[in-house]
Amino acid sequence: MLTGFKNFIMKGNVVDLAVAVVMGAAFGAVVTSIVEGLLTPLIGRLFNAKGIEEMQWEGFMYGSVISSVISFLLVGASIYFVVVLPMNHMIERRNRRLGIGTEVKEEAAEDPQIALLTEIRDSLRSGSPRA
Repeated sequence: MLTGFKNFIMKGNVVDLAVAVVMGAAFGAVVTSIVEGLLTPLIGRLFNAKGIEEMQWEGFMYGSVISSVISFLLVGASIYFVVVLPMNHMIERRNRRLGIGTEVKEEAAEDPQIALLTEIRDSLRSGSPRA
């Protein structure tokens, strides 16, 4: 029973769902506060504005778009390096330990159709004179 639960948890869909929930909830709030409290004022001062959100050009508020892009990139990088990369590493280690992934390469090499086609090719090369 625990093995089945472990296999369910290790499936990609469950991990992807967990990553999405964590990305939206936990890291979103932290990164938003970093962007709004630190980066927005710093970038805004470079362009003589109070913050990024106040940056505009002929009425177009492009500053909020820049702020959202920065926030998205920081959230994405955080979730990749904190959740996805360690999870992929853990799955690779488990697969190496269990020998998963090597069977596909062995099956391709031992495929009877490939062996037959290779034999036909070799006999055609040796049997037919070159022009």
